[in-house]
Amino acid sequence: MFPMRFWLALLAGVLVIFGAAFHAVEGKPRRILLDTDVDTDDFFALLYLLKLNRSEFHLEGITINVNAWTDAGHAVNQVYDILYMMGRDDIAVGVGGEGGILQNGTILPNVGGYLPIIEQGMTTAGGCRYRQAIPIGLGGRLDIDTNFGIRKAFLPQGKRKYSPLHQPTAQQVLIEKISAGPITVIMIGAHTNLAIFLMSNPHLKKNVEQIYIMGGGVRSGNPTGCCPKNVSSSCITRQCGDRGNLFTDFNANPYAEFNIFGDPFAAYQVIHSGIPVTLVPLDATNTIPINEAFFTEFEKSQDTYEAQYCFKSLKMARDTWFDNQFYTSYFMWDSFTCGVAVSIMRNSNKHKGENEFAEMEYMNITVVTSNKPYGISDGSNPFFDGLKVPKFNLKKGGVHSGHVQQGLRDPFCFVKDGKGKCQDGYTAEVNGPDSVKVLVATKAKPNRDVRSPLDREYFISFLNVLNQPQYAGRFNFTTEFPYYKEETYKPDFGNKTLGKPVVFDMDMSAGDFLALFYLLKVPVEVINLKGIIVSPTGWANAATIDVIYDLLHMMGRDDIPVGLGDVFAMNQSDPIFPPVGDCNYAKAIPHGNGGLLDSDTLYGLARHLPRSPRRYTAENSLKFGAPRDTNHPELRQSLAMEIWESILQTTEPESKITVLTNGPLTNLAKVVSMKNISSRIREVYVVGGHISRNALDKGNVFSVPSNQYAEFNMFLDPFAAKTVFQSEVNITLIPLSIQHKASSFSNILCWLHKIKKTPEAVFTKRLLSRLYRLKQIHHRYQHMDTFLGEILGAVLLADSPSNLNAKFEVKSVKVLAEGDESTDGKFVVDEEYGKLVRVLKHVDAKTYHEMYAKRLGDRSQSAKVGSFEEQKRKWSHPHDTS
Repeated sequence: MFPMRFWLALLAGVLVIFGAAFHAVEGKPRRILLDTDVDTDDFFALLYLLKLNRSEFHLEGITINVNAWTDAGHAVNQVYDILYMMGRDDIAVGVGGEGGILQNGTILPNVGGYLPIIEQGMTTAGGCRYRQAIPIGLGGRLDIDTNFGIRKAFLPQGKRKYSPLHQPTAQQVLIEKISAGPITVIMIGAHTNLAIFLMSNPHLKKNVEQIYIMGGGVRSGNPTGCCPKNVSSSCITRQCGDRGNLFTDFNANPYAEFNIFGDPFAAYQVIHSGIPVTLVPLDATNTIPINEAFFTEFEKSQDTYEAQYCFKSLKMARDTWFDNQFYTSYFMWDSFTCGVAVSIMRNSNKHKGENEFAEMEYMNITVVTSNKPYGISDGSNPFFDGLKVPKFNLKKGGVHSGHVQQGLRDPFCFVKDGKGKCQDGYTAEVNGPDSVKVLVATKAKPNRDVRSPLDREYFISFLNVLNQPQYAGRFNFTTEFPYYKEETYKPDFGNKTLGKPVVFDMDMSAGDFLALFYLLKVPVEVINLKGIIVSPTGWANAATIDVIYDLLHMMGRDDIPVGLGDVFAMNQSDPIFPPVGDCNYAKAIPHGNGGLLDSDTLYGLARHLPRSPRRYTAENSLKFGAPRDTNHPELRQSLAMEIWESILQTTEPESKITVLTNGPLTNLAKVVSMKNISSRIREVYVVGGHISRNALDKGNVFSVPSNQYAEFNMFLDPFAAKTVFQSEVNITLIPLSIQHKASSFSNILCWLHKIKKTPEAVFTKRLLSRLYRLKQIHHRYQHMDTFLGEILGAVLLADSPSNLNAKFEVKSVKVLAEGDESTDGKFVVDEEYGKLVRVLKHVDAKTYHEMYAKRLGDRSQSAKVGSFEEQKRKWSHPHDTS
C-alpha cells in the first residue's frame, strides 16, 4: 500500500501532464541536451529532468564533461545504469573522443574534453592546471566515481556499457542532436564539450535555442568558511564573502566557481557565442542550501527508486562532510538550475525569464580567462607564449593574453596578507565591448506556503517530481531479481599447509588483473596471497578498486583484504591542503583510449565479472579520524598501511613476506621506510624499470617525449622508486627489456585456445584478444604489450625459476629522481653508489606462455561464479536448496 503522499504526487503529476499537454498542443516537446560532470548534484538534476512530462520536455542526449569531478569510465557507466533504472535506454550518451587541436588552432574531429582547451594538444594525456583544485580521493573524485559506494549497491546494471572504439563521443552526440533541429542545452559542468562544438560547428549555432548554465559567481558572497557570531577570536575565516567557491584554492583565486574554473576559455566561448544564455550562478544557489528541514522532509519522501537513490547519496554526502557546517555549505546547484530552466521554458511567452523558482535580472558579464596586465609573456599562457601567431588567432594584448593561473600555488596569484588576486574563471560584471547581456538568477524564491517547513519553492517541486509515479524507476539492483541473494565466498583450507605469504601491490592496469588471476590459481600450498595493495597513482583511478573486489568474488576469495594506497605520488600532494595536488607524473597517462578510460572499465569487460558484495564505500568512523561515525563504519575501506599491519599481526613472527609490485612504488616506499615492516620482508619482485644498454635502447614513457629512457612504473613515482632502491630490502627486478622479449599476444592466445575453458581462462582470453585487436587497429593502443609483460612477475614468483629456464645477473643500480621530467625514473648502473639488485635477464618465453595458460585452465581453485550473467540467471530462479 502506497502512502498518502504517493497519491498526492500522482494527482500533482496528472495536473502537470494536463497543463503540459495544453502547452504542447502547438508543437512537439522541447528537446533538451544535458552536459554534465556526473557529480552527486548532477544526477539529482538528471533524474529531475527524466521525471518531467515527456510530451512537454524530451531529454534526448547526455554528454559527459570529463575534466572535473568524475572520471570518464566510471561516469559513463553510472549514467547508463541510471538510464536503465529509469527505462530510458533510448537516450544517447556521449563521452570522450580522441581528436586533438593543432598548434595553429585547427580543431580536429572528436576532441574528447579530457583537458581544458588551453592544455589540449594532440593526445588525451596532459596536465591538471585547473583540475588539481578538485580532490582526488576521499571527498573528491573517488567518492563521486563510486557515489560513496552506493552506486554498485543500488543501481541495476543493464546491457549498455562503455566499449572501446564503440562508445559514442561527446562531439558525435552534440552534432547528432543539435543538427536534428531546435534544442535547449543545459550545462552543469565545465564547458569544454560545448565550446569545442561551437568553435568547430558555427553553422549549427542557430539550432541552439537557449543555453542554461549552472556556474560562476557575479555579485555573490560565499556564505561558507565564515566565523559564527559571538565566536572566539581564534576563529579564522576562509572563503567567507568570496565571489567564488574554490574551497581548495581560495587563497590564490577567491573569484572563480568550480564549473567555470574547470575551463575558463571554454566558458568564455560559450557565453560569448551569441546564443541566448541564462546563468544560474552562486548568487542564486547560495540562497538555497540543503538545510535540515529539507533533509528531514526528503527522508520522509522516498516513494520511488530515484528518490531513494538521491536521498542515500545526499545522506552520505552529509555524513562524510569534512566539518559540521553541511547544512550551510551544500546547495541545490544543478537540480535547481534545471528547475529554473524548465520553469522559464514553461513561461516562454514571457520575456524577462519569469519562473516559479528564482528571481532574475539581466546583467552584462564576461568570463575572465587571464589576468592583467595583458600582453605579457611569462610562460603561463600556451595560447601566446612562443607563438608568432597566437592560437585561434587570438588578439595580441587582448583579454586572453595575460597571465593564466598555473596551479594552486601559483606565486603570481598571491598577495601578502590578503586574498589572492587571480581571477581565472570569474564571471565578472563589466561594461564595454567584451560584455555580454545575460539573464542571471539572483535569488531562490521563498516558498509561498509559509506554513510549510520547506522555505524554498523549488524544494516542493523537487520532492514532488522525484516522488511522482509517472516515469518512475522500474527497480534497483536487488529488486530487479526475484531471488536475489547476497553471498560471500571464503575458502576453507582445512588442514592444508599454506605456502609462502605474498602481498600483491598493483596499480590496476590490465596486466595486473591478468597477473592476479594467475596468483589466485597457484595452489595455496605454494602461495598464500595475504593481501592486495592498490596504487591509484598509475594506470587506473582509485574507484577501480571495485573491479578487484569483483574478480576476487569470482574466484571465491572474498577473504583476501584489499587496501587503498595513496592517491598522489611522493611530493605531489599539496602541503597546505593534502586532498589536492599536482600531476607532474600522472599527466603521462592518457585519459582516453588506451589509458584511464579503458583501465577503469577494464577495456569494457569489467561489467561481465560477477558483482561482489564487497566494494569501496565512504563509510567511516571517529576511530579513523573521520569527523563522525557513519551508519555502517564496519564497511569502511581499509587503507594500504592498515592492511600491512593486519597482515603482520596474522602472520607467524618467523615468517617473512614476499612482495610483488606491478605499478608505481608509492606504497612500497612507505613500507620500506618503516623498520617494523621492512624487516619482515623476504624479497620484493619489482615489475618495471629499464636498464638501457645503449642510446637506442629506449624506455616506454611514450607520452613524455623528453624522457627517453624511463619505464612507466618508475616514472609515475620516481621519488618512491628512489626510496625503495635505496632501502635494505632484497629486490628482484623484472625490467622492461625482458618483459618485451617474453611477450607475445599470438603465442599466449594460442595456448589459451588449447586449454580447458574455465571461467577465468575464458575471461583472460577475451581480455587479451581485445587488447591484441585494439593494438592492431588503432594507434592509441600501440603500447598494449606493456600490460602483457606485467604477467611475468607473477609467474616467476610462483614457479621454480628452473622451470622457466630463468637466468639472472646482479647489477648495482639507482633511480634518478630530481624533479626533472626528462630524466626522472631513469635507471642507471652505478657501481659505487647503486644498490645491488638481482635482475632477470632471460626466460624461456614459450614455457612462460604455456605455464600461464595451463594454470588458468586448471580446474582446481577455479571460479565460484563465472560471470554477472551467471549471477543474473541464478537470481532469476528459485535457489536450489537440495
